[in-house]
Amino acid sequence: MDLINTFLNVDVFIDSLPQLLRGLLVTIEIGITSILAGLAGGLLLAIMRLYAPRPVTALIRVYIDIFRSIPLLVLLIVVYYALPFVGIKLSAFLSAVTALSLVSAAYTAEIFRAGIQAIPRGQFEAAGALGLSDRHTMADIILPQAIRIVIPPLTNNCINVLKDTALASVVAMPDLLKQATQAQALHANPTPLIGAAIIYLLMLWPMVSVVARLEQHFSRGRR
Repeated sequence: MDLINTFLNVDVFIDSLPQLLRGLLVTIEIGITSILAGLAGGLLLAIMRLYAPRPVTALIRVYIDIFRSIPLLVLLIVVYYALPFVGIKLSAFLSAVTALSLVSAAYTAEIFRAGIQAIPRGQFEAAGALGLSDRHTMADIILPQAIRIVIPPLTNNCINVLKDTALASVVAMPDLLKQATQAQALHANPTPLIGAAIIYLLMLWPMVSVVARLEQHFSRGRR
């Protein structure tokens, strides 16, 4: 009973549930904004890395390598606490979205690049023979096929972004983890943290199952 009262106290969970749900809304808002920005930025970076002049592709490779290597927590602290010293002050929300989007774009760029390069070269040659411009070739022929290939890893990357929103609590963003931590301190009981973990599980588990099914579906399609 002591274990249940300590970690799964029903009264504490019910009292803290409204606070946790408010944090969940903030988490979803940060996550969706960062995912959309990361997808747009990653696609642009992937195309530029493949087809831009060599100096530009070199800079993009450096960007991707740096933001795939730097810990997100460090980047978040730099964006929120260090940038004001050079005259750039962002809100907690914008700081979290900026850090998450920069990292997400780097990973997404590599995913899109791999998908585009997986398209047979004959597809490009056929489009050229039909007189299609490079823009129409990419938009109408290559990208629809590439997106089909990269849907599973992109979905997995979206899951990682949603999980990483928990780091927004470092900059006092009232996300799910921050609200759970405050509720824990208020009730002097860790049940709100367990409740937050359950909410994360209920939110992300269906997405994990979708990724597994997509991988099976597309692997059958390739066979």
